[in-house]
Amino acid sequence: MKKSLVKSFVALALLASMSSCATVLGGRVTEYQRTKPAPGKPAREIRSAALIADVILFWPGAIVDFVTGAIYRPQ
Repeated sequence: MKKSLVKSFVALALLASMSSCATVLGGRVTEYQRTKPAPGKPAREIRSAALIADVILFWPGAIVDFVTGAIYRPQ
C-alpha cells in the first residue's frame, strides 16, 4: 500500500512539473491570444509570472505556452 502511494505521488509530481503553467492555469485561450498582431500593431504582452514558472519548473512548457498562445495576456 505504501509503495503504490509513493509511486502515485511521484507520478503526479512529474506530471505537474512537465505541464506548461499558462496553458493549465491561464484559462481559456482567446482569439486575440492565438493570432499574431498585424504589421504596425503593438506586440502582445506576455504573462511574466507564467513564463518565470515555466522556466523554473520545466522549460519545454514555455514552448507549449508560446505555441498555444496561452502565454500572452488576454485583451
